[in-house]
Amino acid sequence: MKNKNLKILISGGGTGGHIFPAVSIANEIKRREPSAEILFVGAEGRMEMEKVPKAGYEIIGLTVQGFQRKLTLKNLSFLPKLLKSLSKAKKIVGDFKPDIAIGTGGFASGPVVYAATKYKVPVLIQEQNSLPGVTNKILSKKANVICVAYEEAKKYFPPEKVVLTGNPIRKEITEIDGKREEALNYFGLQPYKPVVLVVGGSLGALAINEAVHAGYEKLTEKGVQLIWQTGKSYFVRVNNVEDLQKRGVVVKDFIYKMDYAYAAADIIVSRAGAMSISELAVIGKPVILVPSPYVAENHQYKNAMALVSKNAAVLVKNDETKEKLVPEILNLTKDEKKRSELGNNIKKFAKPNATQSIVDEVFKLIEKR
Repeated sequence: MKNKNLKILISGGGTGGHIFPAVSIANEIKRREPSAEILFVGAEGRMEMEKVPKAGYEIIGLTVQGFQRKLTLKNLSFLPKLLKSLSKAKKIVGDFKPDIAIGTGGFASGPVVYAATKYKVPVLIQEQNSLPGVTNKILSKKANVICVAYEEAKKYFPPEKVVLTGNPIRKEITEIDGKREEALNYFGLQPYKPVVLVVGGSLGALAINEAVHAGYEKLTEKGVQLIWQTGKSYFVRVNNVEDLQKRGVVVKDFIYKMDYAYAAADIIVSRAGAMSISELAVIGKPVILVPSPYVAENHQYKNAMALVSKNAAVLVKNDETKEKLVPEILNLTKDEKKRSELGNNIKKFAKPNATQSIVDEVFKLIEKR
């Protein structure tokens, strides 16, 4: 790229599922074009205002908030905050003069991408889910390119704009080859017993946690070892951590060496967030998915079913975890054929080069301009 003063505007946040792709895209742009100036725009009070600066990028916050689908007083402030955010977004775009605007979803994406189109700035949006969110469906009319993670998402967008790229993944946690022995030592686990990794996202998942807490004895009696990430709020309820470790249950509020956790695991229990599924597909191990029912438009259930319909994952519904999660784990530990099928089939969803593919589209758009 000959342009040494390249300016990139990136908006997205609210959850890790919007922030991590945005940061991955930014990192790949900087790898290719170290002189590029990258500015993030997020929503005030949301996790991107902390995570993005930690990743080394400047971020500006908007007062925008989500619209609640139920009757609530919060919606009274939605429109004033949206109008204020649109005005601020226009000023940001006008002052920064970006060569391209990238939206990865979340509250801030709408005003920023809309403002960019008013200044005739090329727009790329990245949709993580198999069922697109309302914001991206609206923005797709104005966007130049739409990068999707799932084949199923294509039908919701103008076909001439869609590129199937997959979701950007965090390579540092999915590079697990040759790490199993080291990982087992790290967690203090035995190599000749099966290991189940239970993770409900960085904040934990109450239904999964309660099912594991109630059923870990049944699992350990059958020789199953557990690596269990509870999240901070549930961790305080687990008051016998040392005793659990002796039984082969490693309990953490947060797992920092996620590559070791993935390397050690024979089976993984997870929520069905788009980014989690993208990482799990690259890892290629048998997965039990418990979709969160608290996500807008039931995204996680749709994401899970995209895999379940291809025999690439096992589904346990959130309200059935107490009865079904532990039995499903035990069934899988005894069924080597099923584990092999699930692992092979989920690999078919893997897009390990998604970040590079998205950034290819970014530079194509800039060159066209």
